[in-house]
Amino acid sequence: MSSAINSVRSPLEPSSFSRKSAATLIIIYAFIALVPIAWMVMTSFKSANDAVSYPPKVVFEPSMEGWVNLFTQRSRQSKEYLKSLPPPETWYEELVRSRQMVIAGPSRFLGRFLNSLIIGFGSTFLSVFFGALAGYAFSRFKIPLKEDLLFFILSTRMFPPIAVAVPIFLMYRKLGLSDTHLGMIILYTMVNLSLAVWLLKGFMDEIPLEYEEAAMVDGYTRLQAFFKIVIPQAMTGIAATSIFCMIFAWNEYAFAVLLTFSEAQTAPPFIPTIIGEGGLDWPAIAAGTVMFLVPVMIFTVVLRKHLLRGITFGAVRK
Repeated sequence: MSSAINSVRSPLEPSSFSRKSAATLIIIYAFIALVPIAWMVMTSFKSANDAVSYPPKVVFEPSMEGWVNLFTQRSRQSKEYLKSLPPPETWYEELVRSRQMVIAGPSRFLGRFLNSLIIGFGSTFLSVFFGALAGYAFSRFKIPLKEDLLFFILSTRMFPPIAVAVPIFLMYRKLGLSDTHLGMIILYTMVNLSLAVWLLKGFMDEIPLEYEEAAMVDGYTRLQAFFKIVIPQAMTGIAATSIFCMIFAWNEYAFAVLLTFSEAQTAPPFIPTIIGEGGLDWPAIAAGTVMFLVPVMIFTVVLRKHLLRGITFGAVRK
């Protein structure tokens, strides 16, 4: 009797066919999603001719030309001048010499990449910090017109960038914030703040109020209870919110093109402008894009344990 009961499958448990179908769909989706990334990595190791060959080459002789071009500036020289130079000391100098060029200096890519790191992580930190404070206030205190204020905050996220581009450009030029790290950090923080407030308020609504009350009975102030009790409990939500804010700030293109051109220019508007002989240097562009993917991938992998829990937190209520 007991064996018969144990053999009955729960109606909530997926069947073997459902599991296999889901696994097949996931594999197909993963393959489709990874093919462009794999092709971009392959292009970064192609020569300039192989990168634009038709039909496209899947099997090719690897070359580091794209990566060398990404990090260096080169100038073409005559054969007589090249013969007068001492032998190349490094493999990349030898590679450049084989193209009848010499290295004139480092490229501007590392500076743009560093700008992306400063602006991306700086705006993410501020968005999550202020979003946590505002979300806690909306979650715990009685605020007049709370629902209207929350809707107004969310509505700022609905604006397309082009709708506010001209006013922001004029305002930044007047305030001297154009092409500055501070200006871009402030802008991205304000854009991400609405998302951070809404997400973190939802997470903090799920944290029992009794935790803070017990801490304040023990002598904690409201602020101490917030940082020592609420913030640790909301870490899953903070991790998920940080990833979403970081992805936006890291990939943002429109404002970066409009408001930066030199000192604070980030990698997205710079990478498409990498020019080679006779046009765009596709291997160098692919190498820069691969390099650009690494920090946000590492950031997501580090926080991956919190991501799924943060997205589904509060989905099931008792």
